[in-house]
Amino acid sequence: MTARRKSPSKPLKKTLPLLILAGPGLLYFLINSYFPMFGVFIAFKDVNYAKGIFGSDWIGFKNFTFLFQTSDAWIMTRNTLLYNLAFIALGTVVSIIIAILMSELLNKLYSKLFMTGLILPNLISMIVLSLLVFAFLNADSGFVNHSILRPLGLPEINWYSEAKYWPYLLVLIQIWKTAGYGSIVYFASIAGIDKSIYESAKIDGAGKLKQIRMITLPLLKPTIIVLVLMSMGRIFNSDFGLFYQVPMNSGALYSTTQTIDTYVYRALMQLNDIGMSAAAGLYQSLVGFALVLTVNAIVKKVNPENALF
Repeated sequence: MTARRKSPSKPLKKTLPLLILAGPGLLYFLINSYFPMFGVFIAFKDVNYAKGIFGSDWIGFKNFTFLFQTSDAWIMTRNTLLYNLAFIALGTVVSIIIAILMSELLNKLYSKLFMTGLILPNLISMIVLSLLVFAFLNADSGFVNHSILRPLGLPEINWYSEAKYWPYLLVLIQIWKTAGYGSIVYFASIAGIDKSIYESAKIDGAGKLKQIRMITLPLLKPTIIVLVLMSMGRIFNSDFGLFYQVPMNSGALYSTTQTIDTYVYRALMQLNDIGMSAAAGLYQSLVGFALVLTVNAIVKKVNPENALF
């Protein structure tokens, strides 16, 4: 008796609906992430529009040299790195706290309402947000100066001229805007934890804080590691709207608001040099890739089960 041979078309029929569902996502990544990789060579060319991109002269690493020999190279690299580290650290902590608080709300309707309210800031565009911030910080009629500092007899602050306040303001704005949205994944992970574990802990006399410390946080650890690893890949990128629109492109604030992205944009507006822009993009991508590999290797060494790959 011979075994029945499987039809080669059967696996395809099984996976076809999944492929159709994944199609738009794959198309998005192909267009926005993979096809642009063919333009990497522009970073090594002196682009001349008369000759065309392919006919332009090769100039080696001159675009990279230009990027790093400017007096602002250290400032923009430092700002990009430190802001992203603050966003990752504080954003992760605040998102986890929000997720835990939402999961502890017994009334599911209130939980959903609060969660919706926390996600709303993520839907506000940076242009609208910059106007809201301006309404608060405007030196003449802003809410902070006009309604808080002036009635208390405190000296008013010219927020758009004093750079020292902006590291705190930008971190606060970014956390307010993204923490609610970032808490969704943690909230979903907490919802997936087996409730019988909490019931057993209650029987053993564990209070709410101890349950969070001994059950919720350890079981959230794989999710936290994966999300932090993904964030590390973007650590040399910055939200252009946050660093350009919110400070109103004020020159007095460049020492604390200038990042690699805003510097490249300003350089392009003045020099119209797409070769330098491509060099900055390649630099950001390579450093981000190296950071992901490094952090993943560290995680793999400490706890292989939590590594991304």
